[in-house]
Amino acid sequence: MQIYRNWQGLGAADKGASVAMGNFDGVHLGHRAVIDLARTDAPLGIVTFEPHPREFFAPDAPPFRLMNPEARANRLAKIGVERLYELPFDAALAGLSAEDFVTEVLAGGLGIRHLVVGADFRFGRARMGDVALLKDMAPHHGFTVTVAGLIAQGGQEISSTAIRAALATGDMRRASAMLGHWHRIEGEVIHGEKRGRELGYPTANMSVAGLHLPKLGVYAVKVDVLTGPQAGSYMGAASLGVRPMFGENLPNLETHLMDFKGDLYGHHLSIAFVEYLRPELRFDGLPALIAQMDADCAKARAILSAL
Repeated sequence: MQIYRNWQGLGAADKGASVAMGNFDGVHLGHRAVIDLARTDAPLGIVTFEPHPREFFAPDAPPFRLMNPEARANRLAKIGVERLYELPFDAALAGLSAEDFVTEVLAGGLGIRHLVVGADFRFGRARMGDVALLKDMAPHHGFTVTVAGLIAQGGQEISSTAIRAALATGDMRRASAMLGHWHRIEGEVIHGEKRGRELGYPTANMSVAGLHLPKLGVYAVKVDVLTGPQAGSYMGAASLGVRPMFGENLPNLETHLMDFKGDLYGHHLSIAFVEYLRPELRFDGLPALIAQMDADCAKARAILSAL
């Protein structure tokens, strides 16, 4: 998949895609339905924005994103997207009128052939643009428009909001049913306190900054090592939380990869949350902590082996 981080200066070979436009946070089944409507004989593209417009307009609001840009790009590539137009959402783009966005970005910059959006999609300065405007302007700029309906499951609309609610209770199976895939956190392995290594359970530490987090606690996880000589899939147990045993208060993701030996620093992992095992606990000493980690890994292995 080719990623473009600007809409200006593209050559003819980079234009002419059939695109779905939106934020696609989570790339859930509702998003998949929108994207599938963009599959034509033209290259399949996505038009999205980075940072998310909500982050631009309310930078101090609580984290709400289900995916960071890396995870979103990886998921889109897996479902066959060929071009990702990840437009920089800055003051200049935010200030464009809806009409100018269509003329300058979609038609002039990207040269799209077909556009798919959800029925409630809004765009342009003060969110003045809607599907009616797109349908009215499209014929004058050489592209067509399809409006996707809402997707429901069990009588409930599939949405990022509903997925966040499932994650907040640790209901990973329910979240997965709406996503169409396991909820994942992806990113680079960073240096931590290295306590896990001292306890016999080395962990890969990853930042969760800017993300809406599942219920804090310990999880059975599937781990994909995306880069490096030991790339592959592994079973694991992950602790998502503030490490109350050690008096810390910043959320962190620490994952123990089973049957793995090696150095993962600087490499990228994808952690799939399969099942919530237990909440964070404070233990009376390290022996009790290690005994619980033994039990967590045994339970995680049993769950993951049954998948």
